[in-house]
Amino acid sequence: MNLSARWIAFMLSLFITVLTVVFLNFVPGTTAEMLIITGSSCFLATYFASYYTIDVLVFQEVEQIYKSVKKLKIKDFNIKKKSLFNSQNPLKLLNTEISDYVTEKQKEIEELKRMETFRREFLADVSHELKTPIFAAQGFVHTLLDGAKNDPEVANRFLKKAAKSLDGLDALVRDLVVLSQVETGELKMQFEILDLVKVTKDIFEQLEDKAEKRGTKLRLKPSKIEDCHVVADPQRIYQVLTNFIDNAIKYGNDNGKVTVIFEEQKKHFTIAVEDDGPGIPKEHMNRIFERFYRVDKSRSRETGGTGLGLAIVKHILSAHNSSVSVTSKPGKGTRFSFTLLKAD
Repeated sequence: MNLSARWIAFMLSLFITVLTVVFLNFVPGTTAEMLIITGSSCFLATYFASYYTIDVLVFQEVEQIYKSVKKLKIKDFNIKKKSLFNSQNPLKLLNTEISDYVTEKQKEIEELKRMETFRREFLADVSHELKTPIFAAQGFVHTLLDGAKNDPEVANRFLKKAAKSLDGLDALVRDLVVLSQVETGELKMQFEILDLVKVTKDIFEQLEDKAEKRGTKLRLKPSKIEDCHVVADPQRIYQVLTNFIDNAIKYGNDNGKVTVIFEEQKKHFTIAVEDDGPGIPKEHMNRIFERFYRVDKSRSRETGGTGLGLAIVKHILSAHNSSVSVTSKPGKGTRFSFTLLKAD
């Protein structure tokens, strides 16, 4: 029903007129002519008074608010003028629309504030991570320039340390580039069929020396599994598994074991990497995929790594329509798992 100012004024006038005429009808001596004149006068006076009041105080104000909103060119304000004035309660409809808009904008403002905080923290983290290898390499080079280069043994040792710092800087920059490309979608996945068992064995060979230094045993489960064919980007999934296995070796116990588990489902394979290390404390579980976040900062720096590995892994798996599941018990180890589409 179109509740325009005229319609509301008419209904209100009719109601008051009928009420007045019925009341006067019970007054002794009231003639029909008196009722007609009184009713007509009451109707006209009430109609014009109520029409003016409603039109000026309500509908014109509503229209003015509507025009003001439209001047702001707010795309999220989708209500049409016709539907607004044809509604049963235009004030309520307008209020609801504005409230919804304000709520949505408040969410956007909060997200912008969160992203601004994240940006500041990220810049601070990047600056700190870059300073560490730069200052280290700078210190070694200046020591050599100050005279240490004249001693071949000292010079060789300092050059190796400087090279190690620069290698760490190079790894950090490369990880930052990859992370940026993955997050912006610039790094496209090249999906093809690959055998994860073969990929895992290649990674075991690559990390064999590191595992032997800690006495860590690398194994597959089931031990006699021959193949595991999935649809994925070979280079990126190699990076994912390398990160999980390398972390399991670095943060697991000495003389421990790292197990890569393959579980077959109807349409997917679940791949899990388990260690029997000290585990991840509960308070750190929700933050381990953040950039530069380290559970044990001192040990992380000793064992190397840029602090970006798990953040990159998370985005790579997201591009494969997968996610990382983490379970960990203090003193009993940690398990990282994800799923990939089974090859036909």
